[in-house]
Amino acid sequence: MLTVTNLKKDYGAVEAIADVSFQVARGELVCVVGPSGCGKTTLLKCISGLLAPTAGTVDLDGPRDKMALVFQEYSRSLFPWMTVRQNVAFPLRKVPKPRRATLVEDAVRSVGLEGAIDRYPWQLSGGMQQRVAIARALAYEPTILLMDEPFASVDAQTRADLEDLVLEVRRDYEVTILFVTHDIDESVYLSDRIVVLSNSPTTVREVLDVALPQPRDQVATKELPEFAHLRGHVWRSIKRPEHEHAPARHA
Repeated sequence: MLTVTNLKKDYGAVEAIADVSFQVARGELVCVVGPSGCGKTTLLKCISGLLAPTAGTVDLDGPRDKMALVFQEYSRSLFPWMTVRQNVAFPLRKVPKPRRATLVEDAVRSVGLEGAIDRYPWQLSGGMQQRVAIARALAYEPTILLMDEPFASVDAQTRADLEDLVLEVRRDYEVTILFVTHDIDESVYLSDRIVVLSNSPTTVREVLDVALPQPRDQVATKELPEFAHLRGHVWRSIKRPEHEHAPARHA
């Protein structure tokens, strides 16, 4: 579905991303993790087309306009003067009204907000606002969903609920997901594979397979010895000194 090859991004004399290559297969959920400030958001913006890479390529199997984004700052991505219904419908202005209404209602129902469809963002909790942002992305019927640390600003319980929502969305919509997070537990819980980045200038340290049983469960999955092992492996990979880092696997 997505192939990133030798992607590089400079800001003048500052090298933010040195060389990043990895693939995301159709239907996969791949998480990207790395040290704070390593360029995860810059990488996602280059993949989405919001930033032009200095070098390298991003190849998408399908039209780029079927890519949707969900950002961390959900409160700034929603229009406060629009209802949930209107916010979710906003990217669908060219879709015929009957089809638009169906897409909006289905997307809002899929994130559990059908009872709040005519409320305004300022009347909703932070977790509910992020659900609106996810619904808006889903209503667009994307083939690939890019998510940039979308749950970083919510409390732990809400985060767990939203993680499970992402897994439900992935299953129900059969959408490919590239999910950027700084939370190691989250990356292990959600993903099929994890791309571990180095410090800036960024390279891929390794690509790690996650073979935990499906479906995932917030308690049962996180109690598995394999979960603890994977979490420790990712943590050590992120913290490993630069001169020790190993070549990427499965990239």
